[in-house]
Amino acid sequence: MERVVLVTGASGGVGLALCRRLLGEDGRIHLCLACRNAQKAEATRDLVLQEYPAAQVSTVEVDLGNLASVLRAAQELRCRRLLHMLTTAEGVMTQTDRLNGDGLQEVFTTNLFGHFILIRQLESLLCGNEKPSRLIWTSSSNARESAFSLSDYQHAKGQESYSSSKYATDLTSVVLNRKFNKQGLYSSVVCPGLVMSNMTFKILPVFLWVLLMPIMFLIRFFAKTYTLTPYNGAEAHVWLFKQKPEYLDPLVKYHSCTSGLGKNFVEPRKLDVDEETAEKFYQKLLELEGQTLEKYGDLLD
Repeated sequence: MERVVLVTGASGGVGLALCRRLLGEDGRIHLCLACRNAQKAEATRDLVLQEYPAAQVSTVEVDLGNLASVLRAAQELRCRRLLHMLTTAEGVMTQTDRLNGDGLQEVFTTNLFGHFILIRQLESLLCGNEKPSRLIWTSSSNARESAFSLSDYQHAKGQESYSSSKYATDLTSVVLNRKFNKQGLYSSVVCPGLVMSNMTFKILPVFLWVLLMPIMFLIRFFAKTYTLTPYNGAEAHVWLFKQKPEYLDPLVKYHSCTSGLGKNFVEPRKLDVDEETAEKFYQKLLELEGQTLEKYGDLLD
């Protein structure tokens, strides 16, 4: 049976690099590109097929920062009946925040909660398969406990929305393993390192990044997480794709690394999470999920 792999944020950056690399590893997979709009999704599909003309590539339109869009995409994906791996590459990289159309914090919703709703809606496809299924969350080395608070888990009152959302991602992965491993679903978190992409280009003007690039290549001799390119940043995702998920440590984050000479490798590091906090946070996610499903009941089967 072909493996069906869904990649969010597939139209650029680490997401697009991951799609290309996965097809290079195994041309038999069915790759589903999840992008924010249909036009971008089709353009990405055409780009991937130019490189891998025999590949099986489909698309789904989903904006992870819009919960109605997430529920519509889940409805469409359930009709396709198969899914073996979901990896998250869509996100917002900013420490400032605003409310989205659902009245939730945008960074929290896009980086975590939209994906959480998608996973919950696709449980019937991800659980109980003949072989284990997997979730691969794109986290960050900026995931810090000090930025996260259970009383303000959307980080409406703070100034570190990105760091908070990525720590919340780590917490979520830990609990998902506890809840779903027995049903054949396994969750891992990765850090792509410092990657030059559309997200980082929003932090500083592009010309400044261009000026800084020679310095950053030198820094890489001392800081191996300066992966710099999306291809290098996808190293941990690809490594996990080739592993048996049931043998992985659920309390480890897998970091993409690149040596000063340009060699890619993966470095596992213990997650800095409190499992009791993780469980309490998961319950808050379930409460918010309940409110979401009540609000958008017309989009449910």
